[in-house]
Amino acid sequence: MILLKNGTYVNWETLEFRCADILVSPGMEGSLTFNPDRAASQDITRVIDCTGKFITKAFANGHHHVYSALARGMPPPKKNPENFREILQYVWWNLDKALDLEMVRYSALATAISCAKSGVTFVIDHHASPFAVEGSLETIACAFDEVGVGHLLCYEISDRDGMEVARKGLEETASYLAGRQGLVGLHASFTVGDETLKHAVHLAEQAQSGIHIHVAEDKYDEVHCIEHYQQRVIERLSDAGALQFPKTILAHCLHLDEHERGLVEGSAAWVVQNMESNLNNSVGFFSSKGLGPRIMLGTDGMHSDMLRSAKSAFFAGHNFDFIDYAGTYQRFRNVHRYLQSNDIAGDGANNLVVLDYDTPTPLMDGNFFGHFLFGIESRHVTHVISRGKLIVDDSVMVNVDEKGILEESHKQALRLWEML
Repeated sequence: MILLKNGTYVNWETLEFRCADILVSPGMEGSLTFNPDRAASQDITRVIDCTGKFITKAFANGHHHVYSALARGMPPPKKNPENFREILQYVWWNLDKALDLEMVRYSALATAISCAKSGVTFVIDHHASPFAVEGSLETIACAFDEVGVGHLLCYEISDRDGMEVARKGLEETASYLAGRQGLVGLHASFTVGDETLKHAVHLAEQAQSGIHIHVAEDKYDEVHCIEHYQQRVIERLSDAGALQFPKTILAHCLHLDEHERGLVEGSAAWVVQNMESNLNNSVGFFSSKGLGPRIMLGTDGMHSDMLRSAKSAFFAGHNFDFIDYAGTYQRFRNVHRYLQSNDIAGDGANNLVVLDYDTPTPLMDGNFFGHFLFGIESRHVTHVISRGKLIVDDSVMVNVDEKGILEESHKQALRLWEML
């Protein structure tokens, strides 16, 4: 057990402040004991002095892409993309087709390290490696387990690389869900035909899972759906049964009309906002209008810093969304509600961050939001506890050799880039 001494605990739901010693027990069902008595303290293995520091629930990412980890600094595409579809074709689909399992492993290790050092202890990931499908999800899961970061994974099933690859994606998903918690991933409506969509929904029903799919990230997704299926994207997904699952995640949802927004709000599905990715791809701005309260935040593979993602959602939302201080924090924390409401393991009370927050102004009851949006950053994360175990100790990774992994990931990146 870990004892956090003399810290200020900030309840993630009520934002109440409490000065206390906190005993953290390990395991999926681990708990917190405030100001433990001597008997409860007998099994302490580590004491961390948190004097002057703040302790709160660790963070979680609602939509990530491990496969993009080796992209930073890669050579420019052979053709300068002129629209979103060409960004996919000449950048991301070119990259994911070159990945092998060794590259996937180091992408996952690097991502998990980056998450942990940013205070993120749980990640919902959406993976693609069409010529290294078999075993890819277990490879990612093992890498995340090694670092100590919880996960809910899926494979991005798509017809874009042919029906054989789509079949492999379905088989990889079924195999993975037989032994681990996860989702049934689909790329987007415009690369998923009716037969693949039907099989994916059936698999989600069998596995008591949900669908994780990009939705109307770009206008092309809607245009394609109308031209090929004579309906809009959400209508198509609703008719196929994809919105019936409370575990379903709809990423982006930028270009939905009023009717589609009503279908989303009236469904069991969750929406995940990825502001910085949308800005980078120039696809539009997120609006929560008519979508209901089930909105969480992700990074879409841009980075692993959820505090940064929240700030971006707030600042961009000034002009394009209905969002305030409390609403931003609610979206930031909604991923926990998604996980809890669906009985997904690994995000319990014993996931914590310790913040050494060097603020020039007081942080206290009643002004947390101002510090959350304008002060607290990932650089303030000093210790991270995942499922009751320390995974970052005074800004140093505990379970893995960060330097060695990054050195090897450099080699894997160069090998990848040579293939692009």
